[in-house]
Amino acid sequence: MTQVSEPMFAIETVGMTKRFGTCTAVDELDLRIPRGTVFGLIGPNGAGKSTTIRMLMGLSRPTCGVVKVLGEHVIDCPTTRKARIGYVPETPSVYRWMKVDEAVRFCRSFYDTWNDELCSRLKTLFELNGEKVVGSLSKGSLAKLGLLLAISPEPEVLILDEPTAGLDPLVREEFLDGVLAEICRRPQTVFLSSHTLGDVQRLADSVGILHEGRLLVSSSTDQLLASTKRLRAVLRDGASPALAPPGTIWQGSEHREWSLTVHGFSESTIEFLRRDGSVEHVEVLDLNLEEIFKDFIKGRRLSA
Repeated sequence: MTQVSEPMFAIETVGMTKRFGTCTAVDELDLRIPRGTVFGLIGPNGAGKSTTIRMLMGLSRPTCGVVKVLGEHVIDCPTTRKARIGYVPETPSVYRWMKVDEAVRFCRSFYDTWNDELCSRLKTLFELNGEKVVGSLSKGSLAKLGLLLAISPEPEVLILDEPTAGLDPLVREEFLDGVLAEICRRPQTVFLSSHTLGDVQRLADSVGILHEGRLLVSSSTDQLLASTKRLRAVLRDGASPALAPPGTIWQGSEHREWSLTVHGFSESTIEFLRRDGSVEHVEVLDLNLEEIFKDFIKGRRLSA
């Protein structure tokens, strides 16, 4: 009997596009996310992150392009394959009239892979009262319940849309230290969309920056941090900023100081700045993911 090999990519999109009338929410998005990795999708409000996630879940049909999860076209994906995908929307969808324990039992009945021990541990961690009615839960507790219901079946792909929204700082830290750390050690793929960029930098193996529906950059997190630098150049008296080096995503100047953020930085970048004699001194600074994200977006807005 021939054994069917699992696809290399847990999530793969080619030219994925979504239009609403004349508005293009997602524009020819190409993603290839290897199995067993954590991918962080970041972008400002309205960038198309939630629309992307809805297409990955098969909840919204793309206008054009290919969308595959676990090797299957998501629109035609059989129910058995969809059961291998966990999803936490920004606003969890749970029957409000059920008690917490009833919601757990209801969801448990759909999964052969449900992990009772993990479910019990998460319920304790999140301090969820099994007798409370879902409709009476706070926003934070409802978010915790949504996470519990998505994680307990131990899905092969876990798609999280703002997973820590509504969680207080302590529980958020426990969630990041415990739950996601445990998931990341297993052969599972996590697709994470979040505005908390410190969390993304800490957890994601790779990251994509989305702006106005287009992917500005997709890279391993370490490579993005290593190759994107802030340059602080001091200009000679009377000199003006010269031509910006290749890879400049943002720049600004004040008096004799010329600041630039360069993606794809190397020693040749400094040589480029010095070649016309207008630059007296160059300082190279490391940036975190939040600073890189802000400069990508600011640069796009300035050039628009």
